[in-house]
Amino acid sequence: MMKNSRDLPLGFRRLTGIALTVAGIAMAPASHAELRFEISGVGASQIPVAIASFPGEEGAPQQITNIIRADLTRSGIFKLIDNSDSLSDSSTINYGDWKNRGANALAVGSVQRLADGRFDVRYRLFDTIKAAQLSALSFGSQPQLIRLTAHKIADDIYEKLTGIPGIFSTRIAYVTRSGKEYRLEVADADGEGVQVALRSNEPIISPAWSPDGGKVAYVSFEAKKPVIYIQNLVTRQRTLVANFKGSNSAPAWAPDGSRLAVALTRDGLTQVYIINADGSGLRRLTNTAGIDTEPRFSPDGNYVYFTSDRSGGPQIYKVSPNGGEAQRVTFGGSYNISPRISPDGKTLAFISRREGKFQLYALDLTNGQEQRLSDTVKDESPSFSPNGKYIMYATESGRRGSLAIVSTDGRIKQRLTTQVGDVREPTWGPFMK
Repeated sequence: MMKNSRDLPLGFRRLTGIALTVAGIAMAPASHAELRFEISGVGASQIPVAIASFPGEEGAPQQITNIIRADLTRSGIFKLIDNSDSLSDSSTINYGDWKNRGANALAVGSVQRLADGRFDVRYRLFDTIKAAQLSALSFGSQPQLIRLTAHKIADDIYEKLTGIPGIFSTRIAYVTRSGKEYRLEVADADGEGVQVALRSNEPIISPAWSPDGGKVAYVSFEAKKPVIYIQNLVTRQRTLVANFKGSNSAPAWAPDGSRLAVALTRDGLTQVYIINADGSGLRRLTNTAGIDTEPRFSPDGNYVYFTSDRSGGPQIYKVSPNGGEAQRVTFGGSYNISPRISPDGKTLAFISRREGKFQLYALDLTNGQEQRLSDTVKDESPSFSPNGKYIMYATESGRRGSLAIVSTDGRIKQRLTTQVGDVREPTWGPFMK
């Protein structure tokens, strides 16, 4: 049985001394520096690509090509070819010259300030081996959206050269702690553009993105107990979803955004329930004499995965959202928690305690093969990128909470830290429509 607080997943641990003061709900700029990236490891094979400087970008708020290059480098699967060339989208391309420089692909573009204050950003991508154009895009970008435009270009390069959608224009949410203040923050996938959604003197836990990327559900302690809220990141409206007797925790969205799976203690021990996103229609899903918690819907909505100690120690199970008998999913190791399902439904990421280490594992649901993905030993809260190729999770570095990202093959590793305080509870947002 899970009896010790350290034996419980972070999103379920009982926290004492509850006294919350909400300093602000509206999105506001963060008072601290953005997340800093440290990258190690590369993919099994790297694609050599050259990004020529875009003429006119010096007049934009940010240098677009620098952002594109940083995105592609951070992915670990591209080798950037050094060059000082400035080529526009109308330039004649000498394919042989770029091929001889070692570039399999070349991106060029231009930036022009328009009379209305927007920037006309144009971009083209070429295959130097086949001497052919692969893509061409144009954007009418507001000054504050230049960074997003650069991320979208990097996404296009990633997809055209790998066949997999890029995730550079997606967002992440996480919780930071500095002194006595907790903050729910939202940032671009590269850690830039940080905004604060909530400030609190008590813990904020378990943030979860809505499928459309416009809302975040989370657990706040401002009512002197864990209560589930949904916050609209566009209108800034906050809605109370679950404030039942006892603990209300671990919100997880259904794929259609209409419902959430939650963990409640309203009837005794923690069990999994389904509730509508407006707080109506509560329905109990599991019914055991133990602890059932950390629910997560499968991408197709056919199952709810959850952590349960019904077999004597915490393991991961799945059950139909309509109820019925639950099926055990994890069998390797005696302690497995925090289930997260990949967007294609084929891989289960989870945290396993083995030899005293809490580490990130991945289970191939098609063949039952396990793989340990992390080298750290105090891992928590895994979250898949929307293209399913990376997993973000919380860990510790020098007794401070930090975030880490690992590719699903374990080859590429990134560490994200802040200058001040801890950062934990990460969740990766969906593709933005």
